[in-house]
Amino acid sequence: MAKQNVAEQFVDILVRAGVERLYGVVGDSLNPVVDAVRRHPGIEWVHVRHEETAAFAAGAEAQITGRLAACAGSCGPGNLHLINGLYDAHRSMAPVLALASQIPSSEIGLGYFQETHPDQLFRECSHYSELISNPQQMPRLLQTAVQHAIGRSGVSVVSLPGDIADQPAPAKPVETALVTSRPTVRPGDAEIDALVRMIDEADKVTLFCGSGTAGAHAEVMQFAEKVKSPVGHALRGKEWIQYDNPYDVGMSGLLGYGAAYEATHECDLLILLGTDFPYNAFLPDDVRIAQVDVRPEHLGRRSKLDLAVWGDVRETLRCLIPRVRAKNNRRFLDRMLKKHADALEGVVKAYTRKVEKHTPIHPEYVASVLDELADDDAVFTVDTGMCNVWAARYLTPNGRRRVIGSFSHGSMANALPMAIGAQFTDRRRQVVSMSGDGGFTMLMGDFLTLVQYDLPVKVVLFNNSALSMVELEMLVAGLPSYGTTNKNPDFAAVARACGAYGVRVEKPKQLAGALKDAFRHDGPALVDVVTDPNALSIPPRIKAEMVTGFALSASKMVLDGGVGRMLQMARSNLRNVPRP
Repeated sequence: MAKQNVAEQFVDILVRAGVERLYGVVGDSLNPVVDAVRRHPGIEWVHVRHEETAAFAAGAEAQITGRLAACAGSCGPGNLHLINGLYDAHRSMAPVLALASQIPSSEIGLGYFQETHPDQLFRECSHYSELISNPQQMPRLLQTAVQHAIGRSGVSVVSLPGDIADQPAPAKPVETALVTSRPTVRPGDAEIDALVRMIDEADKVTLFCGSGTAGAHAEVMQFAEKVKSPVGHALRGKEWIQYDNPYDVGMSGLLGYGAAYEATHECDLLILLGTDFPYNAFLPDDVRIAQVDVRPEHLGRRSKLDLAVWGDVRETLRCLIPRVRAKNNRRFLDRMLKKHADALEGVVKAYTRKVEKHTPIHPEYVASVLDELADDDAVFTVDTGMCNVWAARYLTPNGRRRVIGSFSHGSMANALPMAIGAQFTDRRRQVVSMSGDGGFTMLMGDFLTLVQYDLPVKVVLFNNSALSMVELEMLVAGLPSYGTTNKNPDFAAVARACGAYGVRVEKPKQLAGALKDAFRHDGPALVDVVTDPNALSIPPRIKAEMVTGFALSASKMVLDGGVGRMLQMARSNLRNVPRP
């Protein structure tokens, strides 16, 4: 049997760790690794048009599957393009291994062509970033990188010079058994005892849930029923906690709606469950707060805590449910449910009047029709900007749908690349990219990746020829909009020129048919919807300190925005409220 080189050993370890594909753009320093991928039956090279797309795609794949995903960039400018997508994956806690190939090892530090120091450059957006400067570091260094990415839920970066990759791997290497999943974490007895006491002493308890409640829906509902608690959520918690939830009071924050803000401020005890909600201006400072999180560094960094609990949400609730005393008084819960329904009744009216005749098309109407027509297990990838608003307010979660976006990093141009990674995990599953024209054009070259691999992603383009979020930010600051308009082509014609299905929609009555045709098309498709550039949104409760630096803190002169089918859910919950 021929002796392995370092590149072949590198690829073998990735496959052992569960990596099925490597997203990237080829280049000379990457050639040994790409050739090793070509010859290995257990892994695929995905040739994208921009390395930023590679990193976003890997991050999305990791979020969909929960397994390690990987991307690669050649030396210097090639791997530098990975950085934005890696920041997003890292902040989304997506396990991603990035290969940053490097210039010849003998030239490092001498100002060689395309020289950078990726082992230093990527440290801020990774748990682990190291250079392989000697074949003897393999396979231990790569195994360590894998363990960091999986064990700490984030990014690891390995820098590998092309000449080292081509050298023979060490003889009889020690291969550690690789960790491919994370354990559950139970809090200590003292923390559980303290939290039980706080809950039993409080008359009004509110739960505020983030993405850390994934897999804990049943426990959250059981706990909320026992303590008669309203349940609010952050954007990243929406898909995990809003569905089948008779205690739902909506979402707080800059995209918020409903009564979540009131529920968090009018309680005696606020329990933050698996959320690193960044907008502390929306959190109360005059109620007791307990926080449960599996990442101890998240505890207390957004608000002053009365109790910090280090543990998984599901395990923590399983410890609490049998121990806390059941509360019989529903007055606080019922009052918040009523406020929630009333709040939704007020804002939904803005887009229930003549929306089917309004031109340019209301983006809210587009999102609402999309929500109705998309599959029950669809994956939605959402561009940063106003698409975040429409997704937050109109996409209806059900426990099977997924909604992925750059919700922590806030990058433009994420939706299309994330759709690529999501679609590769399952070609039969419907994947919809909710793209803004600004974000789409930023990485539009990778629409060709859909065509090249015949990925059946459906791009729904909210085309208002403007950077509306930025315009709103300028409005809040009292500035005239400047540099925010886009001169766009007919994107449907561009899609057809690329070899995909493309249709342009300018009238509301055309929308449903166009979406149905695109969804039926067996391959990549783009629906270019011309939308109203004046459709903006504000959160339900605004204070001056909330508006700093973020466009969604809009002034009161912009409209309230709708809430889709959430009003129906709120009404259903109200019908279930016991009457005296």
